[in-house]
Amino acid sequence: MGLDSFDIAILLALQKDGALTNAALAGIVNLSASQCSRRRAALEEAGVIEGYTARLSAAKLGFGMRAIIRVNLSSHGQRNEDDFARFVVTHPQIRSAFSVSGDADYILDVRVRDLETFADFIHRHLLPNPQVSQVRSEIVLKTLKDDQGIAPG
Repeated sequence: MGLDSFDIAILLALQKDGALTNAALAGIVNLSASQCSRRRAALEEAGVIEGYTARLSAAKLGFGMRAIIRVNLSSHGQRNEDDFARFVVTHPQIRSAFSVSGDADYILDVRVRDLETFADFIHRHLLPNPQVSQVRSEIVLKTLKDDQGIAPG
């Protein structure tokens, strides 16, 4: 799908506030509300806009600890990768998971309440997993930037 400057402006505005009405969006991007509605629908239909969510404050909800975990699998193959993917999906404290190149097979972004909960996750769930051979963790001390969107255009 080719994006023009109005589509890009719509995407940027919706990334900042996905709850914008078409009337409010129209004021931001200098189009009519009906044009914004049609363009938004087309962007949704094309899969450029995958959905809308609310960004929650992990800290205010009691999830004060974030860690980045690098995981190496014990062996490689589709079955091990599928089993590990199922493990990732069944643990809600894993907020994001990525298969990566480099010295790790996977990078996990984990949110938990505290160090005790983190240790419990590592020792009772991740390390005993038969697909896992090595785990290296970094505790996030400070977040400098955490944009979830992209910069289209």
